[in-house]
Amino acid sequence: MVDAHRDEYRAEPFCRALQVAPSTYYAVEAREREPSARARSDARLLLEIRRVYEAGRGRYGARKVHLQLRREGIKVAGCLVERLMASEGLQGVLRGKRRRTTIPD
Repeated sequence: MVDAHRDEYRAEPFCRALQVAPSTYYAVEAREREPSARARSDARLLLEIRRVYEAGRGRYGARKVHLQLRREGIKVAGCLVERLMASEGLQGVLRGKRRRTTIPD
């Protein structure tokens, strides 16, 4: 909304009407323009995770993907691999008992 009328008005009147601090608006705008260092490194690492995951034909879970990345010389924490795989919906094959989603009374 603010960006649509940026040529005519400044951001401060809109922020006052919406009860948002102007510094908050400018911080969000800056983040959208230039992603953070974490977002950039996550994007690069996600490419490597996808490559290893697809090379394992979608069978590798976070543990095996992490170990394969370490073997290839990519230093990465296991929890980071878990977080990125979960955010992309990547999971390995489940072995053993089926996952219970509901428990009867």
